[in-house]
Amino acid sequence: MTQLIRSAALALATACAASPALAQNYPTKPVRLIVPFAPGAAQDLTGRLVAQKLTEAWGQQVIVDNRPGAGSSIGAELAARAVPDGYTMLLGNEALAINATLMKLAFDPLKDFAPISNVVINPRIFVAHPSVGNATMKDLIARAKAKPGSVRYGSSGVGTGPHLAGALLASMSHTDMTHVPYKGAAPAMTDVMAGQIEMVAATIMSAIPFIDSGKLKPIAVTSPKRSSALPNVPTVAEAALPGYEATAWSMLLAPAKTPQAIITKTHTDTARFLQQPDVKARLAREGAEPSGIDPKKSAEFLKAEITRWAKVIREAGVKSAE
Repeated sequence: MTQLIRSAALALATACAASPALAQNYPTKPVRLIVPFAPGAAQDLTGRLVAQKLTEAWGQQVIVDNRPGAGSSIGAELAARAVPDGYTMLLGNEALAINATLMKLAFDPLKDFAPISNVVINPRIFVAHPSVGNATMKDLIARAKAKPGSVRYGSSGVGTGPHLAGALLASMSHTDMTHVPYKGAAPAMTDVMAGQIEMVAATIMSAIPFIDSGKLKPIAVTSPKRSSALPNVPTVAEAALPGYEATAWSMLLAPAKTPQAIITKTHTDTARFLQQPDVKARLAREGAEPSGIDPKKSAEFLKAEITRWAKVIREAGVKSAE
């Protein structure tokens, strides 16, 4: 028995001693970053920024592997099932939290991943056809109350972030708004500009060119505070519904049981590059905000998002189109 205890103690001491060395030497080969969206999507652009900056920090290439499909769950499942050695990571977004309730997944977002760091927060913005003139979010809500179903909002599909941003708006304002799903964000934006629907919750990056050209009217942003890219546009919370929040986000995750030393090192290096002036300037132009919170807070954030969107999905009666 004494020999067993000594052996166990020796194994523990060896593991503890190896942990700093593991972090110091990692990575020794290319790292795969799975982005569960198509090339050119907003999440892909963030993924390529992460890959570029971690490549610079590590001296080893971080390769973006685009695996779109099934509302991001194809790429997420691939990452969840990967060997937990630090050489496969996932850049997940709010779909990871939404799909936990909306779909029957072959993985558990909380049990099968080790969050590393929330990378960026991306406020959305409700935009409308210029014909609304000086109409505010309060005005649109009043219209929805007076004529139930008359305010139509588009989205990139059932169960997507833009859809649930509108569903949350309708739920909190106790109104009946009509959801119009499209096969992607672009056709939804096109129909808003054509006056076919009243509004859409777009990414700030995609909306700014049309706002600047006068083709879209900004109504309100979905974050708790105003966007630095559009400081004159109020938030939904201050304009009409205190407590409203429906932001997009990007989180770096690893398969569960990835060594803690690797998780810690990756978070440290991610938080560091997010403070670089060129990165902060780029994110500001896109209307995004750097996050960089630690693994524990990232895990808490993911759990809270799953809980929050589950409530919205149940209350709105949203059913998956998959």
